[in-house]
Amino acid sequence: MKRTTSIIIDFILSTYFAGSLIFLINLILVWSTFLIPGLIFAVAATFFMQVFNDSIGLRISENKTLLKRKFFSTISGWFIIILLLSTMVVGWIIVEVNISDFLLGINNTRGIVSGLFSPNLKNLVPMLSALAETIYLALLATILAIPFAFIFSFLAARNLMPKSFLGNLIYILIRTLATFFRSVEAVIWAIIFCVWVGIGPFAGMLALMIHSIAALTKLYSEQIENIDHGPVEAIKGTGATTLQIWLYAVIPQILSPYLAFTIYRWDINVRMATIVGFVGGGGIGLALQQEQQLLRWHNVGLIIWLIAIVIWIMDMISGKIRARLMEM
Repeated sequence: MKRTTSIIIDFILSTYFAGSLIFLINLILVWSTFLIPGLIFAVAATFFMQVFNDSIGLRISENKTLLKRKFFSTISGWFIIILLLSTMVVGWIIVEVNISDFLLGINNTRGIVSGLFSPNLKNLVPMLSALAETIYLALLATILAIPFAFIFSFLAARNLMPKSFLGNLIYILIRTLATFFRSVEAVIWAIIFCVWVGIGPFAGMLALMIHSIAALTKLYSEQIENIDHGPVEAIKGTGATTLQIWLYAVIPQILSPYLAFTIYRWDINVRMATIVGFVGGGGIGLALQQEQQLLRWHNVGLIIWLIAIVIWIMDMISGKIRARLMEM
């Protein structure tokens, strides 16, 4: 089984490396066909590393004899280095990194830099109103996400779900949905809800709530999977029901981490609420977009300072609260 796994891993990495090489070669020589040469290279590289019993796949498969060898004296070690270098080169080209544009384009930032150093304090009151809207938007999204994530986390914990067909089905379904909703960024959800309920803070709140439910479900369920099973087995031995086991054996162990995760999520939501505002989700992000489009850089500077100050204050406060909760 380990050998099969290592072969699959080596073939995937070799195929990726072959694709990177062909991409670089195509910048100089345009090939009409590249699939066959790439597959031949991948198969040959995989075969070569397997024959010499020295590959990334075998390292991942925990071949202890191989892992004891020095990194730079192995084929797999050098293959990792070459793979990383080729990835950097291909990424540099695809992203179109241009140092000269970066250095010469600094003159284009004069407006926003001047706005940062001389914010327009005359608009402080309306901007504070938009900032308060952002904070409450994030707070409400977090609070409404908690009960859903709390329930789903028990259903998404492998150690609590029965090993029956129904138990496995529920576990896989909740995990899959949580992964899907978490994978779609809050900005995308904001666009969807702006079409659904209209532009404004309500759409932004719904977007952050959906994303928070998925993210907290993952964090909560992983915390449940790491609990001490002693109390669970003790209460189960008394003939307690599933609900009683959850109430008296699981929840006391996860309450403090849950609170810490929730506060951390509110911290994240405040930051994300600014970005959500750019697509119509309300709050100070919407104001920032409007001022930027009108080239009112002094108002943009004021908004940036307000966001930075609030995030700094929340980061300090939430950090101390999480530290205290984790010590409980």
